[in-house]
Amino acid sequence: MAILGNLRKNSFVLIAVIGMALFAFVIAGVFDGSGFQSPDPIGDVNGEELSINDFRDQMDVLKKAYNFNDLQALTTAWDESIRAKLLKLQIDELGIGSSTDHLEYFLSQSPSFNSDQRFVNDAGIFDINKFSNFIAELKELNPESYSQWSNQESQFNQQIKTNIYFNLISSGLNSTFFEGKNQYQRSSSTANISYVKIPYSSVSDSLITVKNSEISKYVKENPEDYEQKETRGISYVIFPESPSKKDETDLRNRMNNLLNERNEYNQVSKLNETLPGFLSTSDLEFFLSENSDIPYDSLFRPKGFYSSEHAQMIFNLENNNTYGPYVDGDFLKISKMLNKKSDGNVRASHILISYDGAQGASPEITRTKNEALIEANRILRLVKSNPDNFSTYALDFSDGPSKTNGGDLGFFQEGNMVKPFNDYVFSNRVGSIGLVQTDFGFHVIKVVAKEDVVLVGTLALKNIPSDRTSDSIFNIASKFEIGLGKTPDIDKIAKDLGFEVKTLTSIGELDHDLPNMENQRRLVQWLFEEETDVEDYKRFDLAGGGYVIVQLTDKNEEGLMSPGLASLTVLPILKNKKKAKIIIDSNKNYTTLEEIASNNGLEIQNVSALNQSTPIVAQAGFEPKIIGSAFGLEVGGISSLFAGETGVYMVKLNSFKDSDEIDSYTPFENQLTNRLRSNIDFNVIQSLKKSAKITDNRSDYY
Repeated sequence: MAILGNLRKNSFVLIAVIGMALFAFVIAGVFDGSGFQSPDPIGDVNGEELSINDFRDQMDVLKKAYNFNDLQALTTAWDESIRAKLLKLQIDELGIGSSTDHLEYFLSQSPSFNSDQRFVNDAGIFDINKFSNFIAELKELNPESYSQWSNQESQFNQQIKTNIYFNLISSGLNSTFFEGKNQYQRSSSTANISYVKIPYSSVSDSLITVKNSEISKYVKENPEDYEQKETRGISYVIFPESPSKKDETDLRNRMNNLLNERNEYNQVSKLNETLPGFLSTSDLEFFLSENSDIPYDSLFRPKGFYSSEHAQMIFNLENNNTYGPYVDGDFLKISKMLNKKSDGNVRASHILISYDGAQGASPEITRTKNEALIEANRILRLVKSNPDNFSTYALDFSDGPSKTNGGDLGFFQEGNMVKPFNDYVFSNRVGSIGLVQTDFGFHVIKVVAKEDVVLVGTLALKNIPSDRTSDSIFNIASKFEIGLGKTPDIDKIAKDLGFEVKTLTSIGELDHDLPNMENQRRLVQWLFEEETDVEDYKRFDLAGGGYVIVQLTDKNEEGLMSPGLASLTVLPILKNKKKAKIIIDSNKNYTTLEEIASNNGLEIQNVSALNQSTPIVAQAGFEPKIIGSAFGLEVGGISSLFAGETGVYMVKLNSFKDSDEIDSYTPFENQLTNRLRSNIDFNVIQSLKKSAKITDNRSDYY
């Protein structure tokens, strides 16, 4: 959802990505309208249809540009489609337009265009004439690409109008002099108070009874907090297709047979052949390619590459010695030590000082090679005198891409870096700081860490269920299913057969992955079919093998939550209300903090410099009513008992310091204005959604 949030905040990001792809000519076909044609829309907004074909195109772009999975693309494409349609309806209604001047400014501010050397002048500034000439050439020489540009231009113009729309709204959101002054006074006026808190936990839950009718009434009185979409609840039993003990024994026997030489009859040559074993083969790579479920790994690996349970034992091996067989995840393994390299993995950081003409140097770098050497030596002296500040110096001075990581290059092995760099880090001890020159420039290097690496050959056999085991699991699931056909009591059948029943609530119509059950789109679709009734059941395959038998237990229609579903949040609220009444009634005759504290075995809390800009109170937490009560009292005044978030309070105002007059309240006016304008994109869209009639047909297609 983080990516989705960024897209919402700045839809220009998505358009710019497509724009860059367009000018690299790598998205041909994305907008050609090919694919499945359907007369039915994916949805509509206030009667305006959303095209299923456009929606699928948008999903394809999201998958390619952001590597989204189907569910992420489905959700993001829907939100962006709704947003775009809502904005278009508003823009069209208001008659907002855009001109060529708007488009020129928009392109000049886009990194996709203002950094393209084809469209900038000698001063490095975006030149609309160069861009116009380029488009004219497209029209003349490449009509297909020109057509794609026309589509992009239309999207850019829509984005321009969207920006104008939000700017118009923003310009109407301002604070006044009096609001600024009030904001200053709220944050500058302070109060010193004392209070006593009688926590709700002092009243036992056993004394409180809350009826379903009370929960239902509360939900109806607070509908915005308890609206729900159409959901389903299920009970289910999983029948995982896991290897049996017999399968594990057979796997170990197979492993043992592969360790030493063995004689096998060759059906082709009609002769007995001697086959090499894992322990004696002279061509381990070929042996593993023929016999192992994981291919030969020719790379030297550090200890962290191996599972923590076995890493030390593997690293302790001498050359040609073996460890195992051992279980590692779904595999039975035996590992053979082939070679070791001490300090074969190095972690280093560097500060690159590049120069004009160096390999990979950016156009902004104009220093000469000699100037770069002088600068590199200056930084070397800085680093040597303050080695702990290396990452800060890298961030400040480095011309390399690793500067954002404080110059950290991570771990690497010999041969992965250019030779001068490689030679320095592998020939110097940890903590060494030095300077080397490469084709990229001058590097101030710090050797951060070294670790040993090993080359290991591992014979790995995956522990999978045999056909016998798979048949047994199928038969058990079938027996369970037959039992449900006789009685709908899934709990009783599970108990009789020794299985655990699990439950899920609030399954949405577009859910895809469920807890313990990945890729269950078909299951969810079945739950929402009109023909599926409560107590109906069905068997589905599990992605990792095995089965799940599901029984529909609840159908919750769109609207307000039922008391059962709402009770999780409503019950504590209503309990605390009743506890507050009990506490207030039993303490109503006490008029001072001392009396309240003494008769309830409590302490009086003192808080200094309390202000109205925060609802947090020391020793109490989030308690806005304490703030309101304190600032409503006269100095020396004591409040009556009142219910807070976590208990009942009595407050005394000990002293009050009013705010001083200042020359200008403009900074506070600006602060309020900025607060009003923050997240305007998201807030406006949410407001438009609430007032719009939106039809969602996604479940008909996905």
